[in-house]
Amino acid sequence: MTQFNKIKIDWQPNKALEETLHNQILNYFIKNIMSGEWLIGQVLPSQRQLADIFNVNRSTVVAVISELTSLGIVEPHIGKGTQIANNTWSLYSRNTTPEWDHYINAGMHRSNLPTIQTINTLEFNENIIRLSTGEMAPELFPHKMMRTVLDKIPTKALSLNYLEPLGLLELREALSEHLKTHGINAAPDQVLIVSGSLQALQLISLSLLKKGSTIYLEEPSYAKSLNVFQSNSLNMVGIPMDKEGICPWLHLGNRLDKDAILYTIPTYHNPTNHVMSLKRRHELLSWSKSLQLPIIEDDAYRELWFDEVPPPPLKSFDDTGNVLYLGSASKSLAPGLRIGWVVGPKPVVNRLSDIKMQADYGASSLSQWVLTEWITSGLYQEHLTSFRLKLKSKRDYLDLLLKEEFSEIATWQLPTGGYYIWLTLNKKIDTSKLFDQGIKENILINPGYIYSFKNNVSIRLSYAYAKEEDLKTGIKKLSQLIKKL
Repeated sequence: MTQFNKIKIDWQPNKALEETLHNQILNYFIKNIMSGEWLIGQVLPSQRQLADIFNVNRSTVVAVISELTSLGIVEPHIGKGTQIANNTWSLYSRNTTPEWDHYINAGMHRSNLPTIQTINTLEFNENIIRLSTGEMAPELFPHKMMRTVLDKIPTKALSLNYLEPLGLLELREALSEHLKTHGINAAPDQVLIVSGSLQALQLISLSLLKKGSTIYLEEPSYAKSLNVFQSNSLNMVGIPMDKEGICPWLHLGNRLDKDAILYTIPTYHNPTNHVMSLKRRHELLSWSKSLQLPIIEDDAYRELWFDEVPPPPLKSFDDTGNVLYLGSASKSLAPGLRIGWVVGPKPVVNRLSDIKMQADYGASSLSQWVLTEWITSGLYQEHLTSFRLKLKSKRDYLDLLLKEEFSEIATWQLPTGGYYIWLTLNKKIDTSKLFDQGIKENILINPGYIYSFKNNVSIRLSYAYAKEEDLKTGIKKLSQLIKKL
């Protein structure tokens, strides 16, 4: 059963009204079914859960469900719960709605895992402690600098009309210069502006790969938590990695699937935060070139180093156009800008830009002008210098908390940059159960299984978002929950 089949209720009857609680609840059900908010085939919470949600006696809920059942509006099914009925509803109301549930389940793009859907929803709950969120904390955002940037935009952005297929020329020119600091020499016409790295992956899967093609990637990997590849009928194959990075030649040799491509996050890998060594980068690029295997290099975290600059990107050593390089402002500046970029051979970025124009006719013009000003004014580098120090301080604080609460129950590696600590428990527990129990304690974690092809007992923790007091409370509660399992 998909998450969309489950009805979520955030309403309660008003006990101050003259109308009985029974009638308020009954009318609430009827209203949501008639309006199409609840779809045919969707499942109601259990009677016990409904009684808790509505804060009424269970007998009231039983009476309401019984009346709805007699009217043919809902139907109980053993093992499936009480569902919104189909044909019999037309006898009760002329205002029937389409069977949207049928269309939802028939869509080509797969739904997220229920765990990920829950994470996406609860990350906007102000009462929950977000221990895993891969996002800059609001208090770390450079508000004054952004005001300075926005004040200058009206004099530069003469219009906010659609932009050319590759994106704002001024931004591509600025990025071309900026990328040189990473050893990447790319002309502006080799740069495509996209709405974040995720859209880049969507465009690549739609534009360059056939159905049934294989994506090789690290085990575990950020991409495993997405359905972007599977929804386009592509196969993902996880390749084990060590602390130096992925080494596919040990597992694949020279036997590759036809029309395959490799996706990697070599710098501050998500979720493990490993950094691929310089030696491994040369080995990986040499091996892929020998087999003409293209590489997607996702470098979203590169600029978040603490004490020393990480090894250069794979793209900086690429002299044959083997690597498609993905960058983003989401982790280093603001995810809400929704700006990323793809660097690659001209025919490839032109192909991607054509599909992008079909999809959304270009990334936000305003966001592109904003990022251009950030880079060309020098404020971006100034911000990074300050942000790295604050992020390192939060890393040290989380590490201290883990030493206090987890030294006997888990292992982890101190990150040299990025957002995450990959925490691996010493004993086998059901991390899906831990996830559910954490929510009951107002703690939100990213269990390792959402990134993996196999079961694991790891958790991705983030020091980037939660406040220090929330980190302290959350880590202590999390350790207590683990010790009880």
